[in-house]
Amino acid sequence: MMRRILFGSVLALSLFAAAAFGAQGTGSSKEPLKVKSDTLTTDNEKKTATFEGKVVARQGDMTLYADRLVVSYSGPGNEVSQVEAFGNVRIVQLERQATGAHGVYDPKTARITLDGNPRVVSGEDVVTGKVIVYYVNEQKSVVTSGPKERVEAVIHPGGKDAGQKR
Repeated sequence: MMRRILFGSVLALSLFAAAAFGAQGTGSSKEPLKVKSDTLTTDNEKKTATFEGKVVARQGDMTLYADRLVVSYSGPGNEVSQVEAFGNVRIVQLERQATGAHGVYDPKTARITLDGNPRVVSGEDVVTGKVIVYYVNEQKSVVTSGPKERVEAVIHPGGKDAGQKR
């Protein structure tokens, strides 16, 4: 039972990190996922596995950091129903990085939601807002504003060499 819970946790972490950037073609899904934390607590009654304390999950060129990661599972096969990251959430792949205070991955809807000052940086491009939602299967995202803040994007068309004569 513990092995199934841990496997589900590892699978969920992998999906959470990979989905955040739509990591296709990176080859990272075939590489082992390595998770480090200060503690791992499983609760069969609540059907949760909680990694706490400087959580670092690495697979290939992708790394997920958080203060706490809670994996919830349900059903007869103990399928992962939700992965939630709390505190200093940061997902890094190559020059892309997503940050926020809180992140949730819902495998049923294939959706990642980042809130708590979410920010996505890719190279020199930056997008911020109140909430950033990434729809994994549709490879689209929606950034919403709050009552006192607006969505902000800084996009460098064509990269840093755009418009330069050669």
